[in-house]
This record gives sequence, C-alpha cells and structure tokens, in this order.
Amino acid sequence: MNLTHLLPDYYKSSTEAVKLQTAFGTWTDSLYSAKTELLRQMNVSTATWGLSTWEKALGLETDATKPYSFRRERVMSKLRGAGTTTAAMIRNVAESFSNGEVAIIEYNHENRFEVKFTGTFGLPPNMADLTKAIEEIKPAHLAYSYVFIFNTHEALSAYTHAELSSYTHGQLKNEVRI
Repeated sequence: MNLTHLLPDYYKSSTEAVKLQTAFGTWTDSLYSAKTELLRQMNVSTATWGLSTWEKALGLETDATKPYSFRRERVMSKLRGAGTTTAAMIRNVAESFSNGEVAIIEYNHENRFEVKFTGTFGLPPNMADLTKAIEEIKPAHLAYSYVFIFNTHEALSAYTHAELSSYTHGQLKNEVRI
C-alpha cells in the first residue's frame, strides 16, 4: 500500500518521510493480508488451517489426513445439527454430505426413517462421516437406513449395447442417469 499520496506535498520531497511511509505501507499490507486470512478461517466454507479450531469447538475429532472438503462437510453438518432433531434437520445434514437433494421418509409406527438420496446418483462420498453425524443427532430409539439410486438392468435394457458402449460398468451403475 502506497501511503505517500496521503502526505502533504512538502513531505513528498523528504527521503526520510517517503522511506517511513513505504515501511508503514509494507506493514499495513501485511496486516491487511493477515486480517483477510483470519476472516477466511472464520468462515467454514473457506477455512483451511482454521478447521481444527472449528472441529475442536464442536467436539469433532480432527483428522488432518482428510481433505478440507470432507472436514468442512463435517463441521457444517454439526452446525446444522444443533437443536431439536427434526426430519428437516437430518435432511439438511445429509444434503451437506451428499451435495444433492435428500428425502427423509419417516416410519413413525416402526420407530425408523430412511435417508433417500434423490439428487445424488450412486453412493455419495464420505458416507462414514455422514453416518457419524446422523448417529450424533438422531434420537437413540430411532433406526435408519439409506436408500441409493442406481441404474438397474431393467432401466438399461431399453438401450442397445452400442448406445451404452462409451460408458464403463461403474459409470452406468453409479454416475450416468438414463
């Protein structure tokens, strides 16, 4: 940051004043960068080295070997999961892990619910942490299960081998919506 333009004109000809303002400018730039980085760490969606602080505050175990995206999902899930457990809360938590829409189907007479991934095809990433998050927020007496969407042989039988040959078996099962 150039601070010399803030000085009166008679200081601009002083070598000492210009050097002093240049030093102040360098220091100001460093402070501004530090402030910007600190604010990034205070936002879960942009935090990196600050994730461990978020995890500690929320009682989550820090695993620095996992990617930032997975750690952020766990923190966001825990933040969304505060308060009385509702189907909407469980849906929000599951959506934060699956990056897609989720439906919660309740079977109250059976004391269970299903987490149906309607916006994600195949298995969503980070299922282990999603399971931990649901275990933490659901009432202890409720059971639950997951429902995933995959292509079935019946759905694919409408297409010829030539039409599907550009896909692998894994892509057809888990990724490609037909």
